[in-house]
Amino acid sequence: MSLRALTEDLDFDGQVVFLRVDANVPLDGSVITDDGRIRAFLPTLRWLLGRNAAVVVASHLGRPKGPEDATLSLAPVAARLSELVDAPVAMLPAVTGPDVWGAVDNLLPGQVCMVENLRFDERETSSEPAERLAFALEWADHVDATVVEGFGVVHRKQASVYELPSLTTSFAGRLVETEVSVLTALTSAPVRPYTVVLGGSKVSDKLGVISALLPSVDHIVVGGGMVFTILAAQGFAVGKSLLEQDMMETCRNFLADAQRHNVTVHLPHDIVMAESFSPDADSDVLAVDALESGRFGADALGLDIGPESAQAFAEVIASSHTAFWNGPMGVFEFEAFAAGTKTVAQALTAVDGLSVVGGGDSAAAVRALGFPDDAFGHISTGGGASLEFLEGSALPGLEILGWQR
Repeated sequence: MSLRALTEDLDFDGQVVFLRVDANVPLDGSVITDDGRIRAFLPTLRWLLGRNAAVVVASHLGRPKGPEDATLSLAPVAARLSELVDAPVAMLPAVTGPDVWGAVDNLLPGQVCMVENLRFDERETSSEPAERLAFALEWADHVDATVVEGFGVVHRKQASVYELPSLTTSFAGRLVETEVSVLTALTSAPVRPYTVVLGGSKVSDKLGVISALLPSVDHIVVGGGMVFTILAAQGFAVGKSLLEQDMMETCRNFLADAQRHNVTVHLPHDIVMAESFSPDADSDVLAVDALESGRFGADALGLDIGPESAQAFAEVIASSHTAFWNGPMGVFEFEAFAAGTKTVAQALTAVDGLSVVGGGDSAAAVRALGFPDDAFGHISTGGGASLEFLEGSALPGLEILGWQR
């Protein structure tokens, strides 16, 4: 059974549609610093409005401590959405309750409103199915259909993603449909050479995807904080760099498995070792067999891959026909330690084939470093969800929409 998608023959005229998006945008106070996740669901929103639907936009934002956590209100998102669609977007005062139901029941075709942060109601993410169902039942009384457009949450059983779609007519939005299509292409007969680029802080976060992809890739490129555990497992001293001591044997097993699958693992051979974790820290570029030989000795910590490694990685990536990247090569938020991530991102733009940026910090990095979204084949909106898709894990938010592997 395939994913239930939005097709031209569907009739939403006069219907109230609950559009579950992922507007979990980064904020500096009340200022949105990257509106990419909002722009990502605009095509589906406009498609629904063009069919005379009344649309209730719903999302989570961060991990609020409760409904009084004003710092995680979706009001800034509603304001930005209003600018992007050039139309009013009414901000509802809560997640449920008489004021919300009154506004939703009086929403006219072609109008848009935004409900408050879904996680202000603890039932949205409750581990108790009965609590999630009770929350969904309240909403099901006030909407005609549900469209799931928040790919970043389809790997979780949450009331708005799992229970509500089971109670109403439900479909995957255009963005979710694209995500599934692109990620399927990475797992079903990808065009070779196929390179996976992994970074970020921890090896443990990437184990599932490494194991799942080993049989089908040609190259695995590793940078970021996770590389220090692999280097330490090979016997290199890494100073005070991020290290998962309990993952050393796992890393050795990974390298052995890669060799058995004829996968070439590319590790950095130089690292930018800094005096401290700060944006203006002094640093040395050191070979991986001498990371404690610089000015800061064994107190140094690695904050980026070195320039020679970045160039070597770029050559591997740019010569691929399929490339998937998840995790920055260094602390890209600090300009002095962003060069490795920027070089890798630039290489992905040169791929003659499918290049996929795997959401999360990688998506944030390419935008922060000035790359336009259309420089890549696809920028996923779901970091954890995209990894779990590639791992072969269950994705309840897709399965409730009819999708099967």
